[in-house]
Amino acid sequence: MHLARFPRLSLGHFPTPLEFLPRLTEYLGGPSIYIKRDDCTGLATGGNKTRKLEFLLADALKQEADVILTQGATQSNHVRQTIAAASKLGLESQVILEKRVTRFGEDYQRSGNVLLDDLLGGKIVGYFPNGTDMQAELEKLADSLRYQGKKPYIVPGGGSNAIGALGYVACAEELLFQSSQQRLRVDHIVHATGSTGTQAGLLAGLTATNSGIPVLGICVRAPKEKQEENVYALTERTRDLLGVKGNLSKEVVVANSDYVGEGYGLPTEGTLEALRLLARLEGILLDPVYTGKGMAGLIDLVRLGHFSQKDNIVFIHTGGSSGLFGYRQILEQTHG
Repeated sequence: MHLARFPRLSLGHFPTPLEFLPRLTEYLGGPSIYIKRDDCTGLATGGNKTRKLEFLLADALKQEADVILTQGATQSNHVRQTIAAASKLGLESQVILEKRVTRFGEDYQRSGNVLLDDLLGGKIVGYFPNGTDMQAELEKLADSLRYQGKKPYIVPGGGSNAIGALGYVACAEELLFQSSQQRLRVDHIVHATGSTGTQAGLLAGLTATNSGIPVLGICVRAPKEKQEENVYALTERTRDLLGVKGNLSKEVVVANSDYVGEGYGLPTEGTLEALRLLARLEGILLDPVYTGKGMAGLIDLVRLGHFSQKDNIVFIHTGGSSGLFGYRQILEQTHG
């Protein structure tokens, strides 16, 4: 796939571990569950966006940018990692945040990722109500900065464009190499899917190498049909960027929106169970927004018999545990 053709920085700790989860596997009595620890990428508590930012900020430097702009929800893991990466490179960062969740009080508004955003040196330019066209607001901010003589570079929400998705093309290559080294047959990959870049990158990498491994995205926000449509479009753009020939079958893009619950950033009972199980069985922290819902979906599908007992499932841990501190209220209420 010639990833070396694309500018890339070294921001993370790679390869991330690929670990067996023996106690969770035994607890569920189902298929063998493994976890790809992309919460261990190392950039300001880590997470999946680090892989994307290696390509995105390399592109920013190529364009001689001096200020990095991005957007996300109040407790955005992406925003935190983008600010950290910009600071590491000596670049200014300005961000805007969307108030998608408003029910968890001061902890949610000021601790967790928001606290880290400030500590890392990011400038929060403004907060916007849920439903705002955040990309349009970023463009306005960029225009204002250009007028001041700055050279802004816009990192899209979640880092999810074709350049950012290259990070998960690289992850697909890494996972294939690790599974070969461990003599592990991977039957399924499962992860939380939101802004689409992780799933699109994995699919672009896995289909380009003809691995035949199916990828299931557990939705954290959008309905199934919309998510699959968005993932397919970005996968195609990523394959085009890579120069992969042939059309992608729409059947390979699979999302499941059964575990969204009330909406983005609002944990379900299954989310809270998943958080407790991984913490108490494996000593691994998930987050309430993405990986908690993704793991809740995986756990429920195992219980429903969706997978064969002989399957080996790899769950991609996309990070976000720093967001737990913004959810102290609900975690204490549901202590079990």
